[in-house]
Amino acid sequence: MKETWRWFGPKDTVSLENISQAGATGIVTSLHHIPTGAVWPMGDILERKRLIEAAGLEWAVIESIPLHNDIKTRTGNFQQYIDNYKESIRNVGAAGVYDVCYNFMPVVDWTRTNLNYTLPNNARALRFEMSDFAAYDAYILKRPGAEQSYRPDVLAKAKARLDVMSEEEKVLLEKNIIAGLPGGEGSYDRDGIRAAIDLFIQMGDEGMRANLFAFLREIIPVAEEAGVRMCIHPDDPPFSLFGLPRVVSTADDARALLNAVPSPANGLTLCAGSYGARCDNDLVAMAREFGERIYFVHLRNIKREEDGSFFESDHLDGDNDMVGLIDALLDEEERRKRNHINLPAISMRPDHGHLMGDEIGKPGINPGYSYAGRMKGLAELRGVIHTLTSLRARAAQ
Repeated sequence: MKETWRWFGPKDTVSLENISQAGATGIVTSLHHIPTGAVWPMGDILERKRLIEAAGLEWAVIESIPLHNDIKTRTGNFQQYIDNYKESIRNVGAAGVYDVCYNFMPVVDWTRTNLNYTLPNNARALRFEMSDFAAYDAYILKRPGAEQSYRPDVLAKAKARLDVMSEEEKVLLEKNIIAGLPGGEGSYDRDGIRAAIDLFIQMGDEGMRANLFAFLREIIPVAEEAGVRMCIHPDDPPFSLFGLPRVVSTADDARALLNAVPSPANGLTLCAGSYGARCDNDLVAMAREFGERIYFVHLRNIKREEDGSFFESDHLDGDNDMVGLIDALLDEEERRKRNHINLPAISMRPDHGHLMGDEIGKPGINPGYSYAGRMKGLAELRGVIHTLTSLRARAAQ
């Protein structure tokens, strides 16, 4: 597997030199300065690639080329945005960057309620707390019908939480949920998010899924011509928020997507933390079933709670079977080699490391993207890969 690292560009607090020192060889990045929906200019792509290669690294994965909401709703100027997306795919392929991670989440991208959840060792983690989210949805945003989206015990806990929240805590909760997290697609104010939510709720799951498949039927032929592999990221978290449709949350969703457009260019990002936030997603089974179409993986672990809450644990200490998942991915790489399938190693990255040490309180660090926490995670994952690879080599002797 190729060890990669997410980098947010020249203004990132983690430098390319830091990444090289951590042992990663591939970079996962995006052109965040290009507005969503605009064509990625060839000059900007080549300049970013030049910076990465000058540091002795490879631009392995684009994460991501965001989709404009008009594409997801098939309203407004959606056809122009699809045409722009096609041109961006052609440009990145021509520049020699062949794996593109993207998502089809409505309104809010990846979502957490607490960006500084204190662990027993005083490190900080990302957390999604269902009662806090319900408190925001039902009692702060006051979305019509929100109470029907939650169990009575969750609503009771949400009301109790709201009653003890200070105004500062309410503002921070709203900021965490709707103001946009790193790598996401922008932010909303309260009126704007209500309007966007209503539009997507009217579509429903089937309407949303139909729009995704329609997008892929236009994009995948272009990706094939450009040599690009599209790798869809699952919903995060993988269940409905704000009553919104979710169409990339389960193995059934992934199966339907791959069958709808059966092309090697139509692939998956297997994000262990996202799919794994549902206890009914068997990550090892998914890796084995969908392996031939998995081109990118986020190796992240979580600890789940009964009501849907979770926090992001150490990479090898959570509810996901990380060793079993890596073993299945190594099996897939061996299958490709055995069958002379000309694909690069599967790109993996440690996702959402803990904030620890002297980085706690340091300004400018993107939530989940500390240096020390991800370096610790990468070292742990590297150890698993090395051990499993060595055992395979011994077994083959």
